[in-house]
Amino acid sequence: MNIAARAMTTSAQIVKVALGSRAYDIHVGRGLLARAGDLFAPVLKQRRGFIVTDATVAALYLEPLTANLKASGIRTDHVIVPAGEATKSFAHLEKALDAMLAAKCERHTMIVALGGGVIGDLAGFAASILLRGVDFIQIPTTLLSQVDSSVGGKTGINTIAGKNLVGSFHQPRLVLADTDVLATLPRRELLAGYAEVAKYGLLGDAAFWSWLEKNANIALGGDDQAHDTLRQAIVTSCEAKARIVAADEKESSERALLNLGHTFGHAFEAEMGYGGELLHGEAVAMGMVMAFDISARLGLCPPTDVDRIRAHLKAIGLPVDPPRQGPHGTITAARLMEHMTQDKKMKDGALTFVLARGIGSAFLTNEVPAAKVQETLTAALSA
Repeated sequence: MNIAARAMTTSAQIVKVALGSRAYDIHVGRGLLARAGDLFAPVLKQRRGFIVTDATVAALYLEPLTANLKASGIRTDHVIVPAGEATKSFAHLEKALDAMLAAKCERHTMIVALGGGVIGDLAGFAASILLRGVDFIQIPTTLLSQVDSSVGGKTGINTIAGKNLVGSFHQPRLVLADTDVLATLPRRELLAGYAEVAKYGLLGDAAFWSWLEKNANIALGGDDQAHDTLRQAIVTSCEAKARIVAADEKESSERALLNLGHTFGHAFEAEMGYGGELLHGEAVAMGMVMAFDISARLGLCPPTDVDRIRAHLKAIGLPVDPPRQGPHGTITAARLMEHMTQDKKMKDGALTFVLARGIGSAFLTNEVPAAKVQETLTAALSA
């Protein structure tokens, strides 16, 4: 279904992730939390679940979800962890696992991730190693997690060395993207999620990017018209990711295109720490600008594309220039290069970059000269 056709659809839509016996559905629409019991039923092996959530989300949605599941005959236990990127740690992974074991979770107990990307990654990783692997369901409550991290089975935690360096591929059994919950997101979080939406246009769908340039302000507007337009953007993003994941589940080739902007972005996240000073989507926005900038410096794409991307992301309200100061003082290109060498996409000592020949035409390469990376970082830090 094309974007124009989606505008005529008001009910929840289903995007299928085609992975054979491990295929699953992504439901996108309004009121899905209120239907959770019915939607869970086809994938449950026993009428029991264990919910992992954070303190912010728990205050809003834990009671309604547990009440709905109870009414459907599904018993639940839960653990509440602190909100924020710092929760993706060994300490909170251990807390979640201990709580699951204390609740006597069994191999047929369904783990439920209720929250944003941090909770999805943490709960999914815990599910992948609890009792050598149990099923889980994603209920993403941020725009970023609805269009990106809840889909595709990447789970994990951060370490001192860098972001997402410990984890596993563990596909969910179901994803419920209730678009009503986005109304409670702070504007900054909504914009951070939009960066991942924009990524899908930049890496492989120039028509979607052009649509976003015309409709992003409507989608982020907060009224009923905004809701319908934003849902269109979410479904298009999920369809794009589902296609890529089905073709390359464990990132041996094509799936790595989803890292557009992330090699640069993760370096800034590591430098800033994970205390909330820089959100993941904000880092991705800056990283995508830099990915196109280095592509232009290498003569691969027109400089006008870089200008176009900067202008749109900035107009939406996302940062396009990196911070100059971090917890350790002035941020330098050398420090960022050091973080980048810890990237899990390193191969034979060389970094794999997602570059572009233009908007909608991304590709992978590990033949980027270090001097050109240094030049791009230095230019960004002095902009």
